[in-house]
Order: sequence, then C-alpha cells, then structure tokens
Amino acid sequence: MAIKYLTIILLLLGTNSLAQANKTFFNELKSRKGKTFHGRVIYMPDTVTKNDFWGKNLQFTVSKVNNEIRMPFIVGENRSRTWVLRKTPDGLELKHDHRHEDGKPDTITNYGGTADKILSSDLTQYFPADKFTAALIPAAAGNRWTLQFSADKKKFFYILERDNILRFKAEFSL
Repeated sequence: MAIKYLTIILLLLGTNSLAQANKTFFNELKSRKGKTFHGRVIYMPDTVTKNDFWGKNLQFTVSKVNNEIRMPFIVGENRSRTWVLRKTPDGLELKHDHRHEDGKPDTITNYGGTADKILSSDLTQYFPADKFTAALIPAAAGNRWTLQFSADKKKFFYILERDNILRFKAEFSL
C-alpha cells in the first residue's frame, strides 16, 4: 500500500515539475514580447537542401502573448512561417503555421507536437511530432523540435531532429 502512495506522489511531483518547467520556459519567452532576435543556421547536413536557409539572415519576433506566443520566423525575405507556442491542458504545444503571401494557410501547416513530459526543463522544451503531423507529413513522424535557451539565456536555439538524427540547428542572439 505504501508503495502505491509513493508512486502516486512521485507521479504528481513529476507532473508538477513539468508544469513548472513549461511555465518557466513560457514566461521566459513571454518576457521578450515585442523584441526581435537575429540568428543564423549553425548546422545543416549536406543531405538537406540548404537553399532555403543556409547563409540567410534568420529572425523571429516574440509577438502576440496570452496563452499563446506567436513568433513570426523570417528567413531572408521569406515571411511565410510563424512558430506558435501555446499552453494546453497537456502542456506546451509547438506548431508551425505556414501561410501564403495573401494570408491563406499553406497545405502543409500546423504541424508540431506537445512538450515531452520527461525530457523538457526550464531551459529546454522537446516537442515530438504529434499524430496530426505524422498524418500530414508521413516522413516527419519521427521529428522532434527543440526550443532551448543557453544556460546564461543570451542565446536561443531552434533544433530539428528526425529519427534521432540532427537535421537543422539555428542560433539566435538574445
């Protein structure tokens, strides 16, 4: 009986610490509302087409903030992407909103996932691909996106892995 209660307490503590990590991470981004950050690609293997990102100025702005943070992500002159981080009952959710110049959604949009309950922390949130993403982009079923602050909070990283292999990493100066 004591083991049963101890297990329940440990599960509740783990859930509470994840909720706190989600909240801390979200609030850290939220505190940067209205600011724009510039960055660059620091890793992209030769097997991935580099034309879209490599050597281009990257920037994101922390904009609309409530239970959702919208971060328009600009690559060179391309303004079609927005990262959307929102609070949900399951934790933080990251989605990628892709739009055409006229504002209409792209056919490949709203993909992403919910923060991993085991790996995520105050500084790092890991988002494995959800079922919607796997159905929309079958090749991305094994994707995991990571949003990460450096320990000194002077840098921010956006990372993409597919099937546990690094595919993309961008670094932004905060």
